[in-house]
Amino acid sequence: MGGVPGNIFVPIAFLAFPFLVVALFKKFGPRQATAIAFVFGWMFLPVASYNIILLHNTKTVVICLSILLCAYHFDKEQLLSFKFNTADIPIILWCTAPFFSSMANGDGLYDGFSQALYQSERWGMPYYIARIYFSDADNITMLAFTIFIGTIVYIPFCWFELILSPQLHRLTYGFHQSDFLQSLRQGGGYRPMVYMDHGLMTSMWMVLGIFLGVWLFLSGLLPKKIIRIPSLYLLVMLIFTTIMMRSLGAISLLIIGLLILFFSNLTKTTFLLLILLIAPHLYIFTRTTGIWDGRNLSDAISKQYSSDRSESLQFRFDNEKILIDKALKGSFFGWGGFGRSRVYNDKGRDISITDGLWIITLGQNGIYGLTMLVLAIQCPTMLFILRVKPVEWKTKKWGISAVMAIFLCIYMIDNLLNAMINPVYMLFNGSLISMLLNSSKMVSVDIKGELLTPENEQNRTITQTRFILSPNMNQSRFIV
Repeated sequence: MGGVPGNIFVPIAFLAFPFLVVALFKKFGPRQATAIAFVFGWMFLPVASYNIILLHNTKTVVICLSILLCAYHFDKEQLLSFKFNTADIPIILWCTAPFFSSMANGDGLYDGFSQALYQSERWGMPYYIARIYFSDADNITMLAFTIFIGTIVYIPFCWFELILSPQLHRLTYGFHQSDFLQSLRQGGGYRPMVYMDHGLMTSMWMVLGIFLGVWLFLSGLLPKKIIRIPSLYLLVMLIFTTIMMRSLGAISLLIIGLLILFFSNLTKTTFLLLILLIAPHLYIFTRTTGIWDGRNLSDAISKQYSSDRSESLQFRFDNEKILIDKALKGSFFGWGGFGRSRVYNDKGRDISITDGLWIITLGQNGIYGLTMLVLAIQCPTMLFILRVKPVEWKTKKWGISAVMAIFLCIYMIDNLLNAMINPVYMLFNGSLISMLLNSSKMVSVDIKGELLTPENEQNRTITQTRFILSPNMNQSRFIV
């Protein structure tokens, strides 16, 4: 077992979480409990890792294993109902990519299986859970609403750290989860981290809440009030808080995503989404071939915004260059682990800094691993474009799925400069695949048991629980 920083509340939180999930399963049922457990766990569990035999990624593992064990006990039939489909191949190839890297570099079977398990914990388990529990429009909407509520809950925590600096994780668990200096903003102020790995991850989380909240509001799926507060007011406060976090990259991606969603629906074409889908491929191609060095972009940012942002961006590009050169000297399956993909000077000192997930993957898992990463993230969006026409993106059946498909494209772009792995995003992959696979064989029925035709689908109503949308429960005084 590896050493873990922090106080006694770190193991207490991890040990208590499974009991919380049991209570959620008893109270809300499997699907709703899974959504709440994932969102709540990722928002508040400590950023710490116990290395127990082959188990790593403690935060993700505790969430996923707690859900899977409860599902086995309370909902075994549904848990075992999973049927493999060829659409699942990309995620399987991505999860097993480290195994081939280990074998290609002579690290042996144990290291190969260990690294593949490590990958599967972060990516495969959330995907599998989503394939089981978020396979139709109602449950995908419930997941979206749960995430939106989660981001609303984060607002006061973000304001605490905006004013007093990122201290909540240290005050609760006894240590900072990331370098405190990276939370300092130019011109003064702080970028909140709350209980996530980094301020950039927290910013993307809030951006996701806005993205989902806006579409829930426009599609009529957002309740008028949440805990007696008008939902529109909460959405505006969420937008204002996210802007105050001053994460230019995350906000820019949000604007791009919303514009593509609106104009694709308006023009009834997928052209803009295809551009968003292809953008990471163009970036990776131009960077690995040396066609583009990024200098013109950093110069433009220097003129339009600030020299500090420009220097920071160019510093990333320069580090990418030396890491690309090192990666391309390795095998098709990369350098594997043990720091072999990094760059060292004559004195053996590591002089490279890795930021983007793509360059980390290229170095460790080679061209093969990078290809599998991109496919694993983008495959659901590709299938969504092929199966669902833009005119349907505004319907209650496909609206939230469209948001998730576009967000996965945004997430892949974010991975070009950052490496913020959030297992909640992999729920989108699994749910989109299940939704697409089930759509052709499912007959939509409303809560009264009436067949939903295109004419009456727009009049469909979804009742709500106290906090989360659910198909079969009565409204309450908290959400109206």
